[in-house]
Amino acid sequence: MPPRVAIIVLNYNGTADTLECLRSLTHCTYKNFSVIVVDNASVDADAFAHVVRTEFPHAHIISCSENTGFAGGNNAGIRYALEQGNEYVLLLNNDTTVAPDFIEHVIAAAESDARMGIVGAKIYFHAEPDHIWFNGADFSWVDGGKHYQYGERDNEPNETVVSSTTFVTGCAMLISRAVIEKIGLLEEAFFMYYEDIDYCLRAKRAGFTSCVAPGAHVWHKVSRASTAMGMPRIHYYHIRNALLLTMRNASISVRGGVYIWSVFHYAKQIIKRVVMPKIRETSTMIIRGIEDFWRGRFGKLQE
Repeated sequence: MPPRVAIIVLNYNGTADTLECLRSLTHCTYKNFSVIVVDNASVDADAFAHVVRTEFPHAHIISCSENTGFAGGNNAGIRYALEQGNEYVLLLNNDTTVAPDFIEHVIAAAESDARMGIVGAKIYFHAEPDHIWFNGADFSWVDGGKHYQYGERDNEPNETVVSSTTFVTGCAMLISRAVIEKIGLLEEAFFMYYEDIDYCLRAKRAGFTSCVAPGAHVWHKVSRASTAMGMPRIHYYHIRNALLLTMRNASISVRGGVYIWSVFHYAKQIIKRVVMPKIRETSTMIIRGIEDFWRGRFGKLQE
């Protein structure tokens, strides 16, 4: 019997996307997987649960009483998956669809090496199904996380050679039970953004490796010209969590440099808020993100 896998799909006010994702999972050919749907306190939580139970009676639903973010919601699913004896958990964004054989590919990669702890998929833009969104990535404290081949047309769609990667995106992330038992769950202080990089860095320090199984194909509903970063609160999470990631994982010398940078960036945003009224709200959120980091305020942004 192949290893037992639990796929965790986190929903927050995204019923239509989640249902399309779950429908794609019904075509998966892997013989030993289950689906856990975690609702992160959506406004239509009861109606959502009813629809899922009706259309996908074999899926297990966890309804959270409050929105605990990407990490918190997925952690609820991970805890349940481990209780049920699963050997792997696979975090999957609700705004994705998958190829029928994608589980076979990530499991084959995970089982190829005892040190292999985290496996990602080759992820395409849903609107441009032959253009790559993620096929491995690099990370540095200067440039942050950079996806390989981002936006490029895939000239090797049948590629199957597993490649190492610095981190795997939480959009589609297979994690072995051994990793979770050794390093624990996702860090909920992030709430959203950077928790996947943090987890991969922690796993690496614990002796595990990460890779991408390019034969595992996933399509993600994200725009190459994403408007999300235009939302001021997104800037808040990015700046605060970049500092948190540094605090948790960087060397003392790197932390010192980043902390000094944050002071100068803070001053620059104060000036921008005064002289550039069109971006005042964004600058205010960046300032608040830096302030909350230094004050130790993490988790969900408090309105």
